[in-house]
Amino acid sequence: MTAARTFVVGDIHGCADELCRLLDALAPGAGDTLIFLGDYIDRGPSPKRVVDRLLQLAVEGPSCRFLKGNHEDMFLGFLGLRGAYGDAFLFNGGHSTLRSYGLESETARHCPERLPPEHLRFLTTLHAHTTHGDFLCVHAGIDPQLPLEQQRPEDLFWIREEFILAPHPLPFTVLFGHTPQAEVLFDLPYKIGLDTGLVYWNQLSCLELEARRLHQIRRGARTVTIRDCTAEFGRRQTHAVAAPTGTSEGQL
Repeated sequence: MTAARTFVVGDIHGCADELCRLLDALAPGAGDTLIFLGDYIDRGPSPKRVVDRLLQLAVEGPSCRFLKGNHEDMFLGFLGLRGAYGDAFLFNGGHSTLRSYGLESETARHCPERLPPEHLRFLTTLHAHTTHGDFLCVHAGIDPQLPLEQQRPEDLFWIREEFILAPHPLPFTVLFGHTPQAEVLFDLPYKIGLDTGLVYWNQLSCLELEARRLHQIRRGARTVTIRDCTAEFGRRQTHAVAAPTGTSEGQL
């Protein structure tokens, strides 16, 4: 009997081709779990196709947990639903999402009724965080000064340096996306950053937890590479990591 596997996938941002190729390579089965860290939409060419593929995956057999990213939250705010910073949605890549749904000529007020019902249901039922054993999965990170039950949505979806540059006291390794970097950030036992800037022509990263393996596909590539991360997990860093790379002022 094949052992169950757990995969945690970083930010996708409308890059459906790479998502599909990654999932084909992983070939998840009914006993496997896939956790997605949010930011499925905006900036990339095919946000609707990304959501279509995720919805299809959810009925193919594996257990799926879909987290909310700041871009989904902005989209919901733009739609007049429960979400923040809707006025920043278009400025931060939202035009590609509206284009993929054929909604560029629609006003925000009419967009919800034009979205496929299953897509709207997907967006409104995303989770803020989830735990898996010793791992806490969240889109952006956590406030290192607060216990888990007191974490604010603002930080779960938006925090950057205050979390990335500091250790935290929670009994979890935090798996997060949101802040794009050239390579996966390992700052164990505190955190692992899995946003490797796919939409910026870098790569999509997926961590297989039990096997300590990293599955990655570059933008425009057709093959997925696999790297053993046992050595990274074996290190127990106790100092703050260097400032993140790949970010720019005003990038959300």
